[in-house]
Amino acid sequence: MSKQKIGLYFGSFNPIHVGHQIIGETICNDANLDQVWYVVSPQNPFKSSHQLLHEFDRFDMVEAALTQNPKLIASDVEFHLPKPSYTIDTVEFLQQKHPNYEFYLIMGEDNLHGFERWKRYQDILEKCFLLVFPRPNSQRTIFHTHPKVHLIEAPDMNISSTYIRQRIKQRKSIKYLVHDAVLEIIDKNGYYL
Repeated sequence: MSKQKIGLYFGSFNPIHVGHQIIGETICNDANLDQVWYVVSPQNPFKSSHQLLHEFDRFDMVEAALTQNPKLIASDVEFHLPKPSYTIDTVEFLQQKHPNYEFYLIMGEDNLHGFERWKRYQDILEKCFLLVFPRPNSQRTIFHTHPKVHLIEAPDMNISSTYIRQRIKQRKSIKYLVHDAVLEIIDKNGYYL
């Protein structure tokens, strides 16, 4: 029996925006994945958490953004694992829990720069394929030619959660930058003001 192919798209999603959705949808289709799981990270070891909305609030927004697409799934798996969250620990946990699934890591090309600083990065490359989408001004790295790294053509989405948070603080519109359901949640709760 062939294994289900699951893409793991890790992120703070603070908040999730249309760029995240377009990348997930594109890679799901182009890499013939069965699903893409948006793994909401409670705490990224490389990022400051002072601007981070609570993980449950970010998860709710991811879930709201993805409800209309059964192939894109919000995952809270890292909420139940030790913090900070390390990719290798999550991958190993998921492989034990779902032995019939084959996991693929989805990441922006900018993450290949400094990938050797990730915890047990060699084990990540041993256990999964990396599906890498282009990011502006990314430098070539030794990982670009690694047999487990596949560059996937995807739209260059130059939208960032930081930009969206800045617009909210300035009380400017973020319509069309985030899913309508996410906009509603942000407005209703006064997030990022």
